[in-house]
Amino acid sequence: MEKRELLYEGKAKKVYATEDPELLIVSYKDDATAFNGLKKGTIPGKGVINNQMSNLLMSRLEERGVPTHLVRELSDRETLVKRVSIIPLEVIVRNIAAGSFSKRYGVEEGAAFDAPVLELSYKNDELGDPLLNDDHALALGLASREELALIRRYAFAINGLLRDIWASGGVILVDFKIEFGRLKDGTVVLADEISPDTCRLWDAGTGEKLDKDRFRRDLGGVEEAYVQAMKRLTGGL
Repeated sequence: MEKRELLYEGKAKKVYATEDPELLIVSYKDDATAFNGLKKGTIPGKGVINNQMSNLLMSRLEERGVPTHLVRELSDRETLVKRVSIIPLEVIVRNIAAGSFSKRYGVEEGAAFDAPVLELSYKNDELGDPLLNDDHALALGLASREELALIRRYAFAINGLLRDIWASGGVILVDFKIEFGRLKDGTVVLADEISPDTCRLWDAGTGEKLDKDRFRRDLGGVEEAYVQAMKRLTGGL
């Protein structure tokens, strides 16, 4: 598959056109950002891990009936995906209180929920990705009621599958952010990535953070944490 012009460059990835208008090539970068781009840095090897991890997990989700944009991995950093129109919603599923949830609601980090919590935010950097509910999403024309119900169903199914996968590697899935997109025919599929950039992952025995929080909070050992997360994943699959 031939890589053509650069269509988009984001914080963590570049997206290229191909000779097929419905297929794109995603290239993962080592750049790291936090706090809506206020903090910037580089995590050597992050792009390779995020690419390979995301593809492994999306393959497992596909096997379990969750449609994704994945076509095939092309190289360590590049993957062929289906072209989607991204639904401008960030979908967050939380199993344990952490990060912005703890700050927003005054809940101690590490408190486990009786049931997973789903949050939606408006994917808009200029507005700071504000939280919204289904009625807001409908009023803004971001998604239909049917799409919102499907996204909710997929999100909880993804959470259950990912929790089991990570648990097999001795890792607790604290929370994660995912995004969905529409194919040309309107089919809703999981897009973007699943990686230590988008998931909070804690060692089940020690509570050690194996994700981007090490970068956000200046904890050190960021590169090693990403490598360890990948080892735990492949050991648990």
